[in-house]
Amino acid sequence: MGRQEHVLRRLLDAHGRTYADEAGIRLRDTPQPLYRLLVLSHLLSARIRASVASATARALHEAGLRDPRRMAAASWQQRVDALGRGGYRRYDERTATQLGDAARLLNDRWDGDLRELRREADGDIAELSRLLQEFPGMGPAGADIFLREAQGVWPELAPFLDAKALQGAGRLGLPEDPERLVALAGNTGPDVLAAALVRAAVGKEVAADALGD
Repeated sequence: MGRQEHVLRRLLDAHGRTYADEAGIRLRDTPQPLYRLLVLSHLLSARIRASVASATARALHEAGLRDPRRMAAASWQQRVDALGRGGYRRYDERTATQLGDAARLLNDRWDGDLRELRREADGDIAELSRLLQEFPGMGPAGADIFLREAQGVWPELAPFLDAKALQGAGRLGLPEDPERLVALAGNTGPDVLAAALVRAAVGKEVAADALGD
């Protein structure tokens, strides 16, 4: 096993878990888990710890706000309270408004089903990213997070390793080329690979652990 493969294997063994999995989302190509991933991507895109975003996604689910119709029907205060229970207090009021508006847009334009948005993009990843960014609170970073995770169930996206994932690869001395990274990762799914590389990009201790420092 070469040095790069060894480093990547150490990273994947310790940190090879998607953010959806961390948030308790069993991702499938069905409306509810895809919607939960959209909400998680929104939460993760803020300047807040990933662990807090994951806990907040769980809290929203536990509060029953697990699909766009329930999210839209909830009061603003119910959304604020659920965000607060997850620890998402710094952005809770603005995010509560955005989640309600985004749910209404999804219901009105795509019948509450992100698979309809996927069909509208028709295999064009740039168009899919643009459509995702129509949701209030979802900028380029949020769209990238969604696409990184969704490639596990939307195979036309793979391999989707965005700038943040490639930053992690560079920090570890790995190739900054998606195809070479996928080959180096062997049987590991590109969604898991992307999440692990992002953790190396945002966490110095993760990178140090993988490098054996």
